[in-house]
Amino acid sequence: MTHIQTQALSHIPSDIVSLGDYERVAADFIRRDILEYINGGVADDSTLSANRSVFDQLKLYNRIISNFSSDSCSDNGNASTHTELFGRTLTHPLLLSPVAHQQLVHPQGELATAEAARAMNTPMIISTLSNTPLAQIAKTAERSWFQLYWQPHREANLALIKQAEDAGCEAIVITLDAPVNGLRNRAQRAGFRLPDSINEVNLMGLPQAPARELNPGDSIVLKGFMADAPNMEDLHWLRQQTSLPLLAKGVSHPADAKQFIQLGFNGLIISNHGGRTLDTLPASIDLLPAIRQAVGKDVPLLLDSGIRRGTDVIKALALGANAVCIGRPQMWGLAVAGALGVAHCLKILKEEIEVSMALCGCANIKNITPDILVNPPASIHSRARHLGDM
Repeated sequence: MTHIQTQALSHIPSDIVSLGDYERVAADFIRRDILEYINGGVADDSTLSANRSVFDQLKLYNRIISNFSSDSCSDNGNASTHTELFGRTLTHPLLLSPVAHQQLVHPQGELATAEAARAMNTPMIISTLSNTPLAQIAKTAERSWFQLYWQPHREANLALIKQAEDAGCEAIVITLDAPVNGLRNRAQRAGFRLPDSINEVNLMGLPQAPARELNPGDSIVLKGFMADAPNMEDLHWLRQQTSLPLLAKGVSHPADAKQFIQLGFNGLIISNHGGRTLDTLPASIDLLPAIRQAVGKDVPLLLDSGIRRGTDVIKALALGANAVCIGRPQMWGLAVAGALGVAHCLKILKEEIEVSMALCGCANIKNITPDILVNPPASIHSRARHLGDM
């Protein structure tokens, strides 16, 4: 059975003008069981749905008396979408989330996505579970981070980090909210299984999890899989292994957020894994204000899960994020038109961000504050963020 239902296009149809259009059209290019695996959440999809509905409930003010001249912007920088993160400039506050198994929808997989990332000057977070060696992806993307799924042997984690450093990755992201897979019922109903031809090449040759002897009645989840999840000592060890910025991905609780900063982590990615781990988790955007309040104004916070419009990006920045990460739309764009499709998704978002900033009266990223929201959460105060120091 082939992975691709229809060959990817070499042009962008005129009726594709939003990420929602890519989601619609992608159904013609991705086999149904694979599409359910990509688009589905877990259990009843409650969190998956909330990721979108909460963004839609947040309302923006437009500001009709604004001055975008260079003189008016002098206190907060020139009019642009540029921002700073870990001492490096982003041309727009967007990164590509780590997305595994991209060859499911396109034969070039992550390499095509990396080409798009380079063309749009967007950092790509490379997944541990990519189907292409991370060094090859990093070389193609030019700007990349590496996402680490914790391995049960420390030497395996160290080997992956060393590969990422040698490849020129700018940061390490450890995903911590998925020590076990969530209950992905939609994929189960569709009969999805990972094809034998899809290989997790970065893990080849590394030590695998030891076989665990369980007593009758023992839970394979609680005494098996969870026994291999990292603990506080492991995370302290991890922090000592690299001088690169280190971020924890999958943070939802303010107390966890504070612990990571105390461990020496440099930033956090607030995420519910796109609704793919624990159902009934709040939407990521709902979690952001409390975490920003818990860690203070100077800790870089990124947000993923549910970003589909430029207005979503503006709302996330207003509530305390420094940048956002884009997940599923990568796969839709990749399936429809390869590297061109992914680049077009990023172009759409960048243009939507610019239009939203213009209509909200925000000449640059530093101007985006809770003041642009009609009813910001009580825990957020205007001028709480100072991005220039990050």
